Amino acid sequence: MVRSSRSNDWGFPRWRGYEAERQASRVRLCDRHGCEAPGDRPAPKSPNSPDRWYFCETHAAEYNRNWNYFEGLDEEEAKRREASEQRTANGYANASHYAWGGSGDGTRSRDEMRALEVLGLEVDADFEAVRGAWRRLAKANHPDVRPGDKEAATRFQGIQAAYEVLRVAEERRQWKPA
Repeated sequence: MVRSSRSNDWGFPRWRGYEAERQASRVRLCDRHGCEAPGDRPAPKSPNSPDRWYFCETHAAEYNRNWNYFEGLDEEEAKRREASEQRTANGYANASHYAWGGSGDGTRSRDEMRALEVLGLEVDADFEAVRGAWRRLAKANHPDVRPGDKEAATRFQGIQAAYEVLRVAEERRQWKPA
């Protein structure tokens, strides 16, 4: 019986991945002594150092549980560094949904501010006021109430979109993980 010598690279579609090679690929092993698993999870060797360990998933989890960023620093220096890093990282926590573009106090996003403007409400309006304004404006501009009025239909669509933005934002604020 004759053995086929055809490669996997002929014709279309390619049967082998574009980045695949015939040679064995190089795999970095876990840096933990005696571990033969692939080391594909980088971990810092020390604070503010570009050097990294490369662990498997199990050893990376163990390393992270035992990692102390402030090890080797006295208590005063650790507090100073923690305060410094919190000061520079706070913007990320406050801007998680672009709230910084809104009311200025970080409670409403820019889209929510536009939605409140469409509904004719103040920045500090609660959701009951939003629901009341939405119902009042929707009844006044509904296409069934004002047939043939293109401007009212356009206003109605804007009112619906504004209410949807505020409803989703309220649900996001009320949601608590289990």
